[in-house]
Amino acid sequence: MITALTHGAYFAVIVLLYSLIPEGYLGELQYATNTIFILGFLGTWRYSWAAINFTRAAIFHVIVYPRRKAKAFARFTARNTRSHAYFLVTTYMVEPEATIMCYRALFLAASKARDGATVVASVVDGADERLIREIFHAAREDMSRVELVIDRIKSKGKRDALARTLKIIAKFEPTPQDIVVFVDGDTCVPADIVAQSAPMFTNPKVGALTTDEGVIIHKKNLFRDWFILRFNQRQVMMCSMGLSRRVLTLTGRMSIFRADLATNPEFIRQIDYDYLDHWRHGHVKFLTGDDKSTWFWLLKNGYEMLYLPDVRSFSMETQPRPTFYESSKVLMVRWFGNMMRTNGRALKLSPKLIGGFTWWSIMDQRVSMWTTLVGPISVLIAAVTHSASVIPLYIAWVMLTRYIFCVIISAFRGSWFPVTHPPILYFGQVAGAIVKTFVLFRLDRQKWTRQGAASRGPRLSLVARVMNIESTVHHGLALAWLAVAVLFIAKI
Repeated sequence: MITALTHGAYFAVIVLLYSLIPEGYLGELQYATNTIFILGFLGTWRYSWAAINFTRAAIFHVIVYPRRKAKAFARFTARNTRSHAYFLVTTYMVEPEATIMCYRALFLAASKARDGATVVASVVDGADERLIREIFHAAREDMSRVELVIDRIKSKGKRDALARTLKIIAKFEPTPQDIVVFVDGDTCVPADIVAQSAPMFTNPKVGALTTDEGVIIHKKNLFRDWFILRFNQRQVMMCSMGLSRRVLTLTGRMSIFRADLATNPEFIRQIDYDYLDHWRHGHVKFLTGDDKSTWFWLLKNGYEMLYLPDVRSFSMETQPRPTFYESSKVLMVRWFGNMMRTNGRALKLSPKLIGGFTWWSIMDQRVSMWTTLVGPISVLIAAVTHSASVIPLYIAWVMLTRYIFCVIISAFRGSWFPVTHPPILYFGQVAGAIVKTFVLFRLDRQKWTRQGAASRGPRLSLVARVMNIESTVHHGLALAWLAVAVLFIAKI
């Protein structure tokens, strides 16, 4: 009843906004008409792209994926080859409650591995090591076919931890039939993760796969709604990309790799020391974005990366900053920074190697951050130079279109959405575009949300300060040229 009332109030606001527009307003103001033309043209393009992805996602989820899965399981059963599972876990600064929950789920999944499992955990704190061993020995499941290895290291970042742990796994001499499950220490893996993922690697072209994600946030607020919406959007986009057999990221929370590839020295080297040679920033060593490094290595070597929409992990998330805005901003800077540092080099790969749709999707990551900003800029200019009446019209249009998007997105989950999702969706699009343009000109800036690793310290050298000023100038000029382009098209 409350949900119906809130959604009814939402549409009442749309009607109210529309009623504020003077009669004949669009016909009287040429610039407003041009503004609507710009928004309509770009909207048609963006909505067409969204429709393509929605359609592809539905085809994959309903038709293609069940057939692929059935064939993979049939091959796996027919071959009856041994497939040992290695679990690579990194734990750092995770609350004990989360550690207990996640490692219980991990050991349950390991105990269910048909051909045995080896859990290699990388930890920094001695208390974490003792807690993990206690959880292992207290497990109710039969752990006789599960081996636990704990690597106690100094805190040098996640990349160093992953590289060290993969070298430990390499000593076990895994075969191409074995798998390595990369897991964050705050993620709960599905109990049947090995049974669901191992058959997919009977195709020798498959190098890795990732799964659907859920989130565990106990406090009900905007941050929680934002994360749920992001994962709902992720399900749609991953299904669309899954149709082409190449997802756009191998999520660090949990992804599964072919063991002989994950222990390849070049693969490990890519994780341990990845970098970018930039014309302005010079040599930039990657601190974050290990999931993008693994993705790029497999992409450039021609391997397929699949998506399992019916297998779901759950991550324990905490709000990193006191407010929703600050929390979302700090996370988007990290996420989109990792994306921008990698998709530039991915675009240099041949579409014949990675697939035409995959290549264009990577290109769209670069284009969409600018086209998304055209709408707000056009409306702002129209409001300042002519009439503010265009603002309620634009807000009403945004509320209606984002509501429709949320309806379609929620259909993939089979559940309704809170009324906060449409405005959060618009916030994510516009704020995300702004953050993407910000990090595009500052690819050298990196910082973990929880960990202390960062590419810049509190004291900046003269060269660094000059570089910051230069980045700001480049960023400002790009936005200015975008505004000039809008003015030119609008014929002001």
